[in-house]
Amino acid sequence: MTTARAPGHRERKKQQTREALSWAALRLTVERGLGNVLVEDIAAEAGVSPRTFNNYFSSKAEAIVWRQLDRLRRIADLLRERPPAEPLWEAVAHAVTTTFDHGEPLPDQQWTAGVRLMLGEIELQGELIKGGAAVEHEVAEVIAERTGTDADRDLYPLLVAAAIGAAVRVAGEQWLRTDPPVPLPRLLRDAIDDLASGLPPPE
Repeated sequence: MTTARAPGHRERKKQQTREALSWAALRLTVERGLGNVLVEDIAAEAGVSPRTFNNYFSSKAEAIVWRQLDRLRRIADLLRERPPAEPLWEAVAHAVTTTFDHGEPLPDQQWTAGVRLMLGEIELQGELIKGGAAVEHEVAEVIAERTGTDADRDLYPLLVAAAIGAAVRVAGEQWLRTDPPVPLPRLLRDAIDDLASGLPPPE
């Protein structure tokens, strides 16, 4: 098991700035709509200059989706930290649910409606697809390490990584639709459990 080097102060500061900008972009877009948000608005909300925004992100869409892609990268990091002898799908379930379990309050209807509208933006969908492909391969590399396979040659780690990404996406979409709302980690756990059991037909 590989232990990653702890980030230094400069790296942590950069991460905090990215998080602040991404969260500001997300929040403002949900409240106003993507077309009604300027880079200057996002920078002001995060307490930095527009130039600083441009040092971190090339567009509003990239800033918005960074938050989700960073969480997916965290899945790869947590999975790498799990005990090597732990069954694969147990390790996956732990990594996925831990990544999205921050004790956040359940969303209200106004917020979820805004997120659904935001996710319908073509520009955002393109960024998610582009960034998601790279992150998915990172997850596949960790799966390959755990299973003794090759993420560049073997089908298995790529399929598992793609399945994890699909589970996160579908559970997230379901989370935005459920009424009354339910915790996202619960939906994620159900999705991973279904994958682990081979997706048997529902009774």
